[in-house]
Amino acid sequence: MLDAEVQPGMIDGRGFTADEFITNLNGQKLVIDSLSSLILKFGIDAGVQCILSARDVAVTRNANVVFTFYPELHPRVEEILVMRAVDIILELKEVIFMNEIERQLAVHKITGMAVPRRLIPFLITEKGIELSTTSRVV
Repeated sequence: MLDAEVQPGMIDGRGFTADEFITNLNGQKLVIDSLSSLILKFGIDAGVQCILSARDVAVTRNANVVFTFYPELHPRVEEILVMRAVDIILELKEVIFMNEIERQLAVHKITGMAVPRRLIPFLITEKGIELSTTSRVV
């Protein structure tokens, strides 16, 4: 954890070197919050190397790795390098319609698969994210 309060079960990575991020990846469900902070601190080469090393760790352990990444914080060339290095890109959007907030999931990339051609509405519940499987008809 780099960007938020460290909770039980999390590792405080604020004092890590770039290499220590990889050596401290433990478990089956890995979340690095955030890749943006890692890139700002160590540079894009260290960020891409972290992605590639984390992918190797995930494949070896049959684990999942999620990186949070803040768009428009980095130069476009860095965003492109990150997009090329990862297997899946999901964007969580928030749209306000008058007095309603609609949250939408955009799938931009899934390696080896076609991506949905629409935004998928979702709700944030106490159990996590709940995707809406119905479509609006206008």
